[in-house]
Amino acid sequence: MNTVFKIFLSMSFSGGLLIFVLLLGKPFLKNRISRQWQYYIWLAVVLRLLLPFESEVNLLGKAYQAVDQKITQITPLLQQKNALNIPGEAPALADDLEQKFETNNNENGNSPAEDVTVIHPLHDMGMLLINHVWLVWVVVALGLLIRKITAYQGFIRYIHAGMTSVSDIALLDYLSIIAKGDGIKKPIELCTNSLISSPLLIGFFHPCIVLPGVDIPEKNFQCIVLHELTHYKRWDMVYKWLIQITVCLHWFNPLVYLMSRELTKACEFSCDEAVLTKIGCDNARDYGKTLLDAMAEVGKYKENLGAVTLSENKQLLKERLGVIMNFERRSKTFRLLTGVLTLCIILGAALVGVYPTAAASNQPSGNPPVSEKVNSAQAGISEQGSKDYISQVRQCYEAGSLPLFEFIFPQLDETVQKQWLEKFYADGDFAFFSVAVHGLETTSSLFADFAEKAYADEEIAFFSIMMDCMDETEWKLWLDRALEDGKWNCQSILFDRLDGKDELEEQKDKEWAAARAAEYQAVGVTIDGRDYYYQGQLVNFFLDIRANKSFYTLNMNPAGIVHIKIIRGADNKITDVVYMTEAEVMELLGSMSDEDVE
Repeated sequence: MNTVFKIFLSMSFSGGLLIFVLLLGKPFLKNRISRQWQYYIWLAVVLRLLLPFESEVNLLGKAYQAVDQKITQITPLLQQKNALNIPGEAPALADDLEQKFETNNNENGNSPAEDVTVIHPLHDMGMLLINHVWLVWVVVALGLLIRKITAYQGFIRYIHAGMTSVSDIALLDYLSIIAKGDGIKKPIELCTNSLISSPLLIGFFHPCIVLPGVDIPEKNFQCIVLHELTHYKRWDMVYKWLIQITVCLHWFNPLVYLMSRELTKACEFSCDEAVLTKIGCDNARDYGKTLLDAMAEVGKYKENLGAVTLSENKQLLKERLGVIMNFERRSKTFRLLTGVLTLCIILGAALVGVYPTAAASNQPSGNPPVSEKVNSAQAGISEQGSKDYISQVRQCYEAGSLPLFEFIFPQLDETVQKQWLEKFYADGDFAFFSVAVHGLETTSSLFADFAEKAYADEEIAFFSIMMDCMDETEWKLWLDRALEDGKWNCQSILFDRLDGKDELEEQKDKEWAAARAAEYQAVGVTIDGRDYYYQGQLVNFFLDIRANKSFYTLNMNPAGIVHIKIIRGADNKITDVVYMTEAEVMELLGSMSDEDVE
C-alpha cells in the first residue's frame, strides 16, 4: 500500500479519536466553557487531520510499526495458505529440467511431492488492488471537492443575479460607523437581494453584506451588521472552506462529517457570544428578536456552503436563543479551565501520533524493495529444503506469477538457477529471465556467463537485460569490445546507457572510416570522397562483402573504367582483389535483387 496513503489513514484515525473525545465531552462543556473556545478548538483537530506532525512519544506510531512488521512476517505464509492444493504430479517444464529436479530431490533423500500447490491466479490481482487503493481515495476526494466548488459558484451566481447595491446614504454611513467602531478599515459593501432568506456575508477579498431588504429597524440593523462583521474579522469563510476540504480528503471517515456539523453550530454560537460581548448582556433580548425576525423568510434558498449567514435553520435558532438568553461572562476560574483543556487537546493531538514519517521516507513506493521481499520469503519458507524451493519456483513459473517467482528464485542454489536461466534463454522468455537475473547474488558468476552468451549470439534483448545489472565502468569495457568486434547492435545498446550515442557514433564512424581506408590502401585501393581507385584507375563497380554477409560495401560510378571485388577470408581480413567482367556484374546485381525480393 502506498506509504503516503498509510500516513493519511493514520492521520484520519488519530483525528477521529480527537473528534470522538470532543463529542463525548460536549454535554459537560457546552454551558461551562466559552463558545469561542468550543469553536476554535476544532482547529486542533483539523490540523491533526491535515498535517502529519508527530512527537517523539508517538503512541499510534508504535502500533502502526508493530502491525507493519507482523504483516511483513506473515505475508509469505498467507500467500502459501491461499493456494489451492490439487492432487497429482505437476507437468514437467522440460524433460531435461524435470530429470535434474528429481535427481536433486533423490540426493536429498526426499520423494516426489504427492500434492502440488498451485498459486491462485486472483492473488496477484488482489495485491495490485490493495497497492493502488489510494487512487480511489484521490479520485473520490477530487470529485467531492469539484462538486462543492461548483455548488458554491452556483450559489454566488444566484446571489449576484438578484443583488442590488444599497443607495441609502444614511444606511451606508451607519454601516461605516459600525465597521470603524469594530476596528475594520476595509470598505464593506452593502446590497439587497429579495431572493435570500436571511442576511449573509459573501466575498473573500471584497466582502459584501447582503440583506433581504433595507426595511430593518435600526437596532436590528446594528446587530445584523455586527454579526456579519464578526464573521469577516474572524475569517470564518476561510475556516468553513478549510473544513470542506478536510471533509473531501477524509470522505471515508464518518466522524469528520459529525465534526463539520458541530463546527457549523459552534461558528454561530461563538459569533453570537462575540456580538453580545460588544453590545452587552442587557441587549440579549433585542439580539434574540433580531434572529427571530431574520428567520421569517427561511426556506427560499438553503445553499450557503461558502457564505456565513445570520441564521441557519429553526432547530439551530432554538439552541442559539437559549444560549443568548443565558449568556454571561466567564469567570477567571473558567478561563483557567479553558487554558488547561486547550493544552490537553494540543498535547493529545501530538501524542496520538501518525504512521511514522521516517518509515515513509525510507520506503517511498507502495511496494517493498526486492531485498525486503526476499527476506520476507525467507522467513516464511526457511525451514523447507531445496526440494521445496525447486517445486515452488516451478509452480510459480507454471502459474505465470512473476512476484512470487521473484520471492523464491534467490533461494535456489546457483546450479539450479543456471538451469532456469538456460531454459528462459532458450525459450526467449524475457520477462522471467529479467526477474531471475535481478534475483542473483551480486557476486554470482552467472552474470558474466550469460552476458558472454548473449554477446556471442548477438541476442540483443538478453544482452540488454544483462547490461541492466552492470555499472558504467563495465558498460565502457563492453563498448570497447563491441567496437573492436564490429558488433553494431551491442554498440547501440551501450551507447544508449552511456548517454553519449551521437558523440560516440561520430567517433566510431571516423575510426571505422580511417581503419577501412588503411585496409583498402594496403591492397592498392584508395578512396577519394565517394570515388574508389584501384592501381590509379577509377572504379565503376566496387563490391566488398564480409565473410558472414552481415555487412557489405557497394559503390557504383558510371565514369569508372574497371570493376573490382574484394575477397575476404573467414577472419574478415582481405586476401585478394579481383577484376570483374560486365557479365559478372550484371549476374551479381540480378542475384542481389532476387534476394531483396525474397
